[in-house]
Amino acid sequence: MPAEWEPHEAIWLGWPHNAADWPGKIAAIHFVYGEIVRRIADSEIVRIIVNDSAHEAKARGILNKIGVSPEMVEFFQIPSNRGWTRDFGPIFVSTACSSGRGNSSTKTAIAGFKFNAWAKYDDHELDSQIAKKIAKKLKKQYFPIKHNGKPFVLEGGAIDVNGKGDLLTTEECLLDQAVQVRNPGLSQKGIEQVLAESLGATNVLWLNKGIVGDDTHGHIDDLCRFVNDKTVVLSRESNPNDANYQLLEENRERLEGFRLQNRSKINIEFLPMPEPLLYRGQRLPASYANFLITNSSVLVPTFNDPNDRIALNRLAELFPKRKVIGIHAVDLVWGLGTLHCLSQQQPV
Repeated sequence: MPAEWEPHEAIWLGWPHNAADWPGKIAAIHFVYGEIVRRIADSEIVRIIVNDSAHEAKARGILNKIGVSPEMVEFFQIPSNRGWTRDFGPIFVSTACSSGRGNSSTKTAIAGFKFNAWAKYDDHELDSQIAKKIAKKLKKQYFPIKHNGKPFVLEGGAIDVNGKGDLLTTEECLLDQAVQVRNPGLSQKGIEQVLAESLGATNVLWLNKGIVGDDTHGHIDDLCRFVNDKTVVLSRESNPNDANYQLLEENRERLEGFRLQNRSKINIEFLPMPEPLLYRGQRLPASYANFLITNSSVLVPTFNDPNDRIALNRLAELFPKRKVIGIHAVDLVWGLGTLHCLSQQQPV
């Protein structure tokens, strides 16, 4: 699996339609999506999943009002339950292929993981078919990922890779056998075997828990991300009385002891956490780590918070060749996810 900063052919999004994901906010969400599409389309194709022709027409109308170039957008009519494309969408991998006479090259294929709606929601029958349907439409090879004959459950937000064999994830998400169980009875060794065989991830780095408010039960993309081969950014809480403080410090201690595939230490940089955001008494998973890397930019969720500027500046230092752009995400995070959760890159 290539790193997210490697060249993209496109980025995939699912146009929002499930109003229950954003109670009372779905109209506003459409225009936030439009801004996300506009920014991505500055440097690459945006491939948008819609339910049908009427859904597509609505999306086109909004994008037209925002000024998105229509030649940079492609629509795919594939019915879905929700719009969290990072988790149910296609996970693209590079695979070697023979071109005859002893020559070889690489092409992209899709690793076919099972999606079970974070082992939490029942309505996922449409989402669980999307990756395979996209493979058919793109005429890409689709590899069903299994272990001991059983489909292996994995969401894109549960992992982050540097394209060199190193993969970040959390024990809370992939090893839990009590709360939101992805692969019942499967050991850490078994999971690492699957990740090596399907994604080329031969060095799995296990952090402990994800941030408070994350209903995926520990996704890495709200917590810690690779920004280059040797460097990660980790969310860090400065208030010792905050519920995230201790768990983020424990993850920092783990990272300091890890080694990369090449046996070198990891460079660790830090992103602040915004002040807690609440909805009906529930803490929302607001995090600057849920940024999206495009071919020309880094789109970063912002929260009307004093730490917005600090986070944007820190990421600008780490991505000197890309434009770092803040996207207002107070409405988005009501759906319990933001920019990275909504998207999935398709490498060249």
